[in-house]
Amino acid sequence: MTVEEIRGDRDNYDNFPVGLRVLAVDDDPICLKVLDTLLRKCQYHVTTTNQARMALKMLRENKDQFDLVISDVHMPDMDGFKLLELVGLEMDLPVIMLSANGDSKLVMKGVTHGACDYLVKPVRIEELKNIWQHVIRRKKPSQTKSNDQGKASGEANGSPTSGNGDQNGKFSRKRKDEGYESEDNGNDSEDPGTQKKPRVVWSIELHRKFVGAVNQLGIEKAVPKRILDMMNVEGLTRENVASHLQA
Repeated sequence: MTVEEIRGDRDNYDNFPVGLRVLAVDDDPICLKVLDTLLRKCQYHVTTTNQARMALKMLRENKDQFDLVISDVHMPDMDGFKLLELVGLEMDLPVIMLSANGDSKLVMKGVTHGACDYLVKPVRIEELKNIWQHVIRRKKPSQTKSNDQGKASGEANGSPTSGNGDQNGKFSRKRKDEGYESEDNGNDSEDPGTQKKPRVVWSIELHRKFVGAVNQLGIEKAVPKRILDMMNVEGLTRENVASHLQA
């Protein structure tokens, strides 16, 4: 069951995440086999490769054929963090880093490079059973967008709404190159009461400011409030920073 099928048919929610499409990357053949076996036990569709460059080629040619990537950190042909960075810049896919080294600095490096999770070998099946949550979080804006018509219909029939239209209207006009984008894609003609809360789009420039702030503060002091103060970006909230820190 793919994410697209789930989004198109609510009756299939009970079966999700069966069929989640995972690309697993690890140069160690034994670790890759173990990972493949565990993922298949979770009823995911699994594609494996022992080369980071091959993984990147597969993603570039078939980026719509995968829902999530799990990549080892240390690989001979390309560093796992480099693969993570390229996937983040070129496609909207969640990436989980995998390593036998659980050092906090390495974990923090994964976070600052955009990893949605960091798993330490040997990986447990209990951890892999929950990775679908990262896909749902990433797909959530598209899901809520597809439900606009239903929400508007409910509100027309007198259902309460909690949106604050004035603030949303201001955000919808904020420049996208600053890293912000309204989820209603500029449909200013809609009733402000039906507009959704804008989300922060973590552009390359905004992410660089985030990484710079984290590096300057250091791992121990890199808390959302201090990162927010150091970034000094208009409209950015502590919740935005906290969410990106945990993504």
